[in-house]
Amino acid sequence: MSTLANNFDTIEKLIYEESIRIETIDFHPELDMMLILLNTKAVLHQKLSDYRTLKTASKEQLEQFELIAGGTGVHWQLLDEDHSLKGFLRDELRKVLKPKEAIAA
Repeated sequence: MSTLANNFDTIEKLIYEESIRIETIDFHPELDMMLILLNTKAVLHQKLSDYRTLKTASKEQLEQFELIAGGTGVHWQLLDEDHSLKGFLRDELRKVLKPKEAIAA
């Protein structure tokens, strides 16, 4: 018998079981940085330049976001852009797991 929880991948399962949510996002375009603050007090660091639409947006446009899906997603109506907590966590994990020689290249 399959349940919804059993159909989640590992990151979704972590978000669901630990009730991880985005609390807010802080933008620093001059540093090419977006800080995603979670309800666990963790902070995810993302480069704005990694997101095609976000990298060209003004700070004012970036700051006009709304949290959706109970804090597991972000929507920018002016930019017609959506991103998920799952995607942010996946990208953060990839940075941590990336071999050092790949970073230097």
